[in-house]
Amino acid sequence: MRLVAGVDSSTQSCKVVIREAETGRLVRSGRAAHPPGTEVHPQYWWTALLEALAAAGGLEDVAAISVAGQQHGLVCLDEHGRVVRDALLWNDTRSAGAAEDLVGELGAATWADRTGSVPVASFTVTKLRWLAEHEPADLARTAAVCLPHDWLTWRLRGSGLEQLTTDRSDASGTGYFDSRTDEYCRDLLELACGRGDLLLPRVLRPSESTPSSAGPLLAAGAGDNAAARLGLAAGTDGLVSLGTSGVVSAGSVQRPADPTGIIAGFAAASELHLPLVCTLNAARVLDTIAGMLGVGLARLSELALSAAPGADGVVLLPYLDGERTPNLPTATGALHGLTTATSTPANIARAAVEGMLCGIAAGLDALTAHGISITAVRLIGGAAALPAVREIAPTVFGVPVSVPEPGEYVADGAARQAAWALSGDVGIPEWPESPTPPQRYEASAAVSVRERYRAAQSRYLER
Repeated sequence: MRLVAGVDSSTQSCKVVIREAETGRLVRSGRAAHPPGTEVHPQYWWTALLEALAAAGGLEDVAAISVAGQQHGLVCLDEHGRVVRDALLWNDTRSAGAAEDLVGELGAATWADRTGSVPVASFTVTKLRWLAEHEPADLARTAAVCLPHDWLTWRLRGSGLEQLTTDRSDASGTGYFDSRTDEYCRDLLELACGRGDLLLPRVLRPSESTPSSAGPLLAAGAGDNAAARLGLAAGTDGLVSLGTSGVVSAGSVQRPADPTGIIAGFAAASELHLPLVCTLNAARVLDTIAGMLGVGLARLSELALSAAPGADGVVLLPYLDGERTPNLPTATGALHGLTTATSTPANIARAAVEGMLCGIAAGLDALTAHGISITAVRLIGGAAALPAVREIAPTVFGVPVSVPEPGEYVADGAARQAAWALSGDVGIPEWPESPTPPQRYEASAAVSVRERYRAAQSRYLER
């Protein structure tokens, strides 16, 4: 029996799963917390990884390991491999102005065509521009640039700076990588910070591995969204994650180039591409409306299901924190259709669920508009646990929805990658489906919720 380890080094914590390579059976697991903040010294990630590995029983009997991690970010290393400054994480927005400048200098269409995405503050390329403008001495000391999962994999390898590696999924979120050719765009690096000479990690193939000082083979690793799709064996299905924000993604043979910036044309951890749309408002919409009604989430769900589809014409535009899809950064939420007859807790609860899901559906619409066919959706994230969300989602999305059991999908995807590294072949061994089949919900044509939502949105935008 050969064992593989999968690591999820996320913003909040590090999770480790140990699985049988041939069957995927979970053997043991562990986790450890990361410190809060939008800039963190990478040593905290290393300490958490060691703690999580110890809690999972160590690596002595593990044949291969793969690290998946939070995307984007910026880890700067000097010529001796020492960290130059605390890593800037994906959620550090100080580089928003740099993003605007870079888009203005090259044009959104050119960025989308070259890299698949239009830069935003989370991308590494914008953080490098910020570093060049605000901390030029730190940039001058920097010899190599990598991402969180790259740095952890390198530490496990225990070798020189020239042995830094990454994979195409994480590289595609930097803003200076072309996932169609799987090559870096050195001229974009030069444009960003004047340092086209920086050492960048070698991009490993999906099933490629390298030795480590710890013993197990080191797989290529991946960005968190790409790894989650591997963990769910999502293939080309649509995947909707309802956390604080909403993430909509799909597997695609073609990489989109969306100059509006709505779709990020990332790469998958396999040979596919990973077009992805992010919305700002998801689970927190339900938290907020539940608080406004003075109920818990379970009761909010019950109220929503007690109302008729369409909530008697009550519509919530859930732009509580502005919105990214559509691009309405200064927007606020709005309730439409309230009358003395329709202003009931049940209708408002229903409108909250339908409004949140309609906002997410805009991401599905964007992917469809770029020729990406979505015939089914897998629904994950905290809000997916609510019965109202599960039952209403298919009608709003217009396709069947499957809800898998909660799990460590990112770490599971990394473990699957580690199994690939042992076999040398993507997809082999093919792990069986979860012993608990996903719950499946079918779409209903009972009411055109999306049409009412679009009408309310049009009125809102015309104000």
